[in-house]
Amino acid sequence: MTSHDAPLGHLEQTLRASAPHALLDVVRASLRDEFAAKSVDLLLADYRLSMLQPVTELPHTATPLPVRTTTAGRAFTAQQVLLEPGPAAEGVVIYLPVAVRGDRLGILRVQLPAAPTAAEHHALAGLATMLGHELIVAERDTDLYLQARRRERLSLAAEMQWQLLPGRGCSRAEYALGGQLEPAYTIGGDNFDWSTSADHLTVTVSNGMGQGIEAALLTNLAISALRNARRAGLDIADQASLADQAVYAQYGGSRHVATLLMRFEVATGRVGVIDAGSPRALRLRDGAVELVEFEAQLPLGMFDGTDYHEQTFQVEPGDRLVIVSDGVHTAQAPTGIEYGITNLDLAILASSNLPASEAARAIITALLDYHEGTDLLDDAVVVCIDWTNPRRE
Repeated sequence: MTSHDAPLGHLEQTLRASAPHALLDVVRASLRDEFAAKSVDLLLADYRLSMLQPVTELPHTATPLPVRTTTAGRAFTAQQVLLEPGPAAEGVVIYLPVAVRGDRLGILRVQLPAAPTAAEHHALAGLATMLGHELIVAERDTDLYLQARRRERLSLAAEMQWQLLPGRGCSRAEYALGGQLEPAYTIGGDNFDWSTSADHLTVTVSNGMGQGIEAALLTNLAISALRNARRAGLDIADQASLADQAVYAQYGGSRHVATLLMRFEVATGRVGVIDAGSPRALRLRDGAVELVEFEAQLPLGMFDGTDYHEQTFQVEPGDRLVIVSDGVHTAQAPTGIEYGITNLDLAILASSNLPASEAARAIITALLDYHEGTDLLDDAVVVCIDWTNPRRE
């Protein structure tokens, strides 16, 4: 085959001009024409990150693939292109990660008549990335891809919480982060948020009081208020104060939101912190896990006119921060035994060689395994941040 740069350039234009629900049809047609592909399937990660769900027309009856035990799952977990022999040893099947700036969406599975050349391999990987970007845009206008991700129906509270997220991962040269919510299909009050700029990374982990729709409404208000203050250019102390005022004005102190708010200086590794409640930060450095302790301040909305004060600490290249809500570190198994810091430390250590997004999933999976297949009694959120940027003095 000849170079595939030109066809891919044409494909990008075709994808952008296509109907939002027809992206996979466009990709299939192009791969059949340019690579003689026998089959092309898009597999999207479900909300629990445990299954890869084929995108089909409703009612989405195609068989999903487990992340833990399949080649597609290994490609998704490692974010690497993998190949295996095709059905009946005919040709090959290539699994291409579909991701956008560190946010893992799924896998593009393509059956080819022969193993791709290096140039074709590169072109196919680029196509999968291109498709990821188009999926993010298309989700504004169609429910197809969001529906395909569902192993079961989301509760209304969970629908609100997942829509509130910026994504489930983000990466730059200086850092990588990933997060996960559980119980994925009924999450109520726990959430996380981030924003990145040339100079800063801001991360919040929040735990709204209560359960279900009331907790989701409360958390939505708090995160929207934090975003509003952040986008007005305020520092994190003022962000916390304005969100505190918004929650108190609405609920009069009857409900509050426990929040850990962190702002990283990209150039130096200096981190400003507002510890307004129960989420905890643990640091993995040189093979050891330690709790990063801050001065406890009041949760958002507990009292009228609370003043918040920024604290600081330093992250170093190679550090991993794991931020967890109390649904993780105080969780109880069906036996009544608390999950506790020891089990959490072991889960962090066991996932230390995994990328940040996969580590967050692995830590949550360890928590689910601890619950022996039963639902969590409380919402749980895990956010993992890998700091790779060398400090400039």
